[in-house]
Amino acid sequence: MRLLIFFNAFLCFSISVAQDIDYQFLSIPKTLTQHANAVVRLNESIVNIQSRELMVVKRKKVVTVLNSKGDQYALMYVGYDKGKKVKDIQAVVYDEFGNEQEKIKENRFRDVSAVDGGTLYSDSRVKYFPFTPIDYPYTIEVTSEVVTKNTGEIIPYWSFLEDFMVSTEKSRLVINVASLDMKPTFKEKNFGEYDIEKKELPNSIVYQATNLAAIAEESPCPSFNKVAPGILIRPIKFNYEGYEAEINNWNDLGLWMHENLLKGRDELTSASVQKANSLVENITDDLEKAKIIYKYVQENTRYISVQVGIGGIQPISAIEVGRLKYGDCKGLSNYTKALLKAVGVEAFYTHVEAGSQRVDFEEDFPDLAQGNHVILAIPYKGAYYWIDCTSQTHPFGFVGRFTDGRKVLVIKPNGGELVRTVSYNNSENYQKTIATYRLSANGGIIGKVTRQTKGTQYDSHFRIKDQTKEVITDYYKKNWDNINNLVIDHYEFENNTDDVEFDEKIGLSAVDYASKTNNRLLFSPNAFNRITTVPKRYRNRKLPFDIQRGFLDEDVFEIMLPDGFEVEAIPEKIILENQFGRYSSEVEMIDNKLVLKRTFALKDGQFPKEDYAAYRDFMKVVVKNDAAKIVLKSEL
Repeated sequence: MRLLIFFNAFLCFSISVAQDIDYQFLSIPKTLTQHANAVVRLNESIVNIQSRELMVVKRKKVVTVLNSKGDQYALMYVGYDKGKKVKDIQAVVYDEFGNEQEKIKENRFRDVSAVDGGTLYSDSRVKYFPFTPIDYPYTIEVTSEVVTKNTGEIIPYWSFLEDFMVSTEKSRLVINVASLDMKPTFKEKNFGEYDIEKKELPNSIVYQATNLAAIAEESPCPSFNKVAPGILIRPIKFNYEGYEAEINNWNDLGLWMHENLLKGRDELTSASVQKANSLVENITDDLEKAKIIYKYVQENTRYISVQVGIGGIQPISAIEVGRLKYGDCKGLSNYTKALLKAVGVEAFYTHVEAGSQRVDFEEDFPDLAQGNHVILAIPYKGAYYWIDCTSQTHPFGFVGRFTDGRKVLVIKPNGGELVRTVSYNNSENYQKTIATYRLSANGGIIGKVTRQTKGTQYDSHFRIKDQTKEVITDYYKKNWDNINNLVIDHYEFENNTDDVEFDEKIGLSAVDYASKTNNRLLFSPNAFNRITTVPKRYRNRKLPFDIQRGFLDEDVFEIMLPDGFEVEAIPEKIILENQFGRYSSEVEMIDNKLVLKRTFALKDGQFPKEDYAAYRDFMKVVVKNDAAKIVLKSEL
């Protein structure tokens, strides 16, 4: 009876609605080409979960690419590994008139490792076809069929729109199950005013959407998944690499991962254990031990980029990583955890959604798909210290913008727990700039600048210390591109990894910084920390805006005037404070020197679109006053 229900549902819901796609560019509604770099003519997935150990996924995707920015949405590839087999992949290329130009069979697809530089991940592979377009627009149709025993990897997230500036003509997801206990659960996101159709039977569910216009990217913009319609999909009972699971909450998931994917992977050779203990000999404080072990890993291993989900979610054994001295985020985190365990320091393997945009794990939706990176959480005196074992440069306990301020899954022996990583908020992201420079009668300058950064501003600066002279010089020329003919005479750096502070000392000079007209010099006193760009104007903004991270800048610039010149005009003092932050700027004459004192504090937060005009006006004031000029007049 179950099979009968299953195959009836399969027959009913698996018939593609896209047999009569018109591949002509001109057949696309104009509403879909506005603000678009590509149009997804069809994105269809049919998922057949036949048992806990068998799932077949058939996909068909048709994309019309309008310009070179849209090429990335028409890639022809499929990934596989030892638990996932590609039964078929084919592609067809059409011109703008819908004429078939090329048919690409599976035997023409290249079969390569998904990971460069390491044999640990040889099972992770990709079949792809490299296509170089001759003209635009063009259309690519890709069909594939994949069979996997890992039913925990259904489709982690189904988005009805691909990305900003990409529209969708038809999107269709079908999931069929052979028995009710294998049916996944769903969470709908951002459906809002979108016309998305849902049909559900006991053994099947279908989501379908048509004619979804592209979302124009409006800076500063929330992450795409916060505004686009999509579905989270989570199996409750599933198989992964031979391990069966039933997951109802994050504690269940953490416990299952610890017992099945992590347990026993942190064993080390006796030589590695002895080495770890020799490093911390006579050290009794756990945090100091952890710092030493972290530094050892940084100096003795290298990172290979393998995203969570590629190469599986189970880490390579610590013994293998220790032997070969390289690994991905999973392997290096597990290896570091093992070394810490060897010296008596507890650490927890932690899944995180990493990236410059802060993305939280969904509290009410525990699933394997959330998270693309692994870090470690080290408990110490009631708090967590977070370390990213893939970084060879970050100080201990500092994760920067890549994993800061978001909810993550901490995996413990007794289960999983959602915890927020350390946040670097507003004034903690600090920059102090002090500069002294002399202005010559010909408009040139010579001087020195000291700059100290903390928090995420530290994250933006400290890596410069290990670069070549050419790279460092180019860095400052781009950083201070308002100074023409800039010459970096000398520089000195101090990276305080204990306090996570970075200090720069720069000696510099430039000709023609000030404009000279007859007996006057015209110049901006703010030579070294100017905001130069006003946020883009949107006549009819559609999206809210998101300031991900605030900061605090404090500047003091002393300017020694050329002999024979006096001040004719200086900018007026300004103090402006509102919901977005605070800006102040004042120029004074002190001891025969002009002194500019400037403060700019920007607050993080999510704001409605109606506030954008006020935010833009605030930033216009900052840009205008940062560029304000002083006029000097010669006595001669």
